[in-house]
Amino acid sequence: MSDGTIWLSRPADSDIEAIIECCQDPAIARWVTIPVPYGRADAEYFVRTRSAEGWAGSSPTWAIRLGEHGRLVGTVGLGVRPQDEGSAEIGYWVAAGHRRQGLMSRAIALACDFGFDPQGMGLTRIQWRALVGNHPSAAAVRKHGFRYEGLSRLGSVLRGSRRDHWMAARLRTDPPGPADGWPAGV
Repeated sequence: MSDGTIWLSRPADSDIEAIIECCQDPAIARWVTIPVPYGRADAEYFVRTRSAEGWAGSSPTWAIRLGEHGRLVGTVGLGVRPQDEGSAEIGYWVAAGHRRQGLMSRAIALACDFGFDPQGMGLTRIQWRALVGNHPSAAAVRKHGFRYEGLSRLGSVLRGSRRDHWMAARLRTDPPGPADGWPAGV
């Protein structure tokens, strides 16, 4: 799937080295629930097990690429929980050298389009959560129509430590453009 600038495709074994390299970034480790330190076994598990099981269970994770067969520069995924039919949670990261270029914004748009499309996942709701302080992540979803829904106090666990997280969501019926109603500082 592509918008002509980025391509989203299933991660493959050929992406393992790029994933390992990207996940050495302290900013990714700060906000994303990845193992630290992140090594080859972690990347292999991500590609061969977690991503493969997600695709088999209607929870796709895509590699973000700058060309149809380009190097992985990030990931975006829609995770479905069996007990919450019609809803998925969006998650993503992008490599340090590719931030502030609008790539994640494009990936979120493509993932949401696929998620809401009846020929894709046919979702009613896509939710987002991020640890408090992850302003770039909040800005990315806000730009795509996600509406702020609140703060979950100590609602997330990152490497054994409970942390507060922000929550937002977009419904299939919500317009895709920037969403109002976000509190100052989020």
